[in-house]
Amino acid sequence: MEILADTNILIRRINRYDAQHKETRSALTILAEQGHRICIVPQNIIECWNVATRPQDRNGLGLLPAHFERIAARIESNFHLLPETGLKVYDTRLVASAIVHGIQELVTLNGDDFRRYPGIKILHFLDIQSTTQTELGTLPK
Repeated sequence: MEILADTNILIRRINRYDAQHKETRSALTILAEQGHRICIVPQNIIECWNVATRPQDRNGLGLLPAHFERIAARIESNFHLLPETGLKVYDTRLVASAIVHGIQELVTLNGDDFRRYPGIKILHFLDIQSTTQTELGTLPK
């Protein structure tokens, strides 16, 4: 059976100083011995990079990016890396970033890709080009 690992499992697995490192390592070993394949997705690597390279005083591991690149290679060799499930995952990340930063509008060439996300106003670049200078002045800056 395939099992997807949450990023917190990976962080505890790579951080030998974490109080749950041994238990996490043991649980992963047991699952593998039982024939399970532990999977990760690219989002796990992104999240790990964020935590690993964040300063320790901000709840990170304080690693240099070059050091984490070596760790990421080991993670990818020890877990089954699943491919992205499609282009929509990137759109979801963009919208999530907009929401986190309090941005309510998104300019794009592909408005249909973003219509399923509530709370985001879609600005199509062609609509902006055809808008008069006076109308553009009404857009938030």
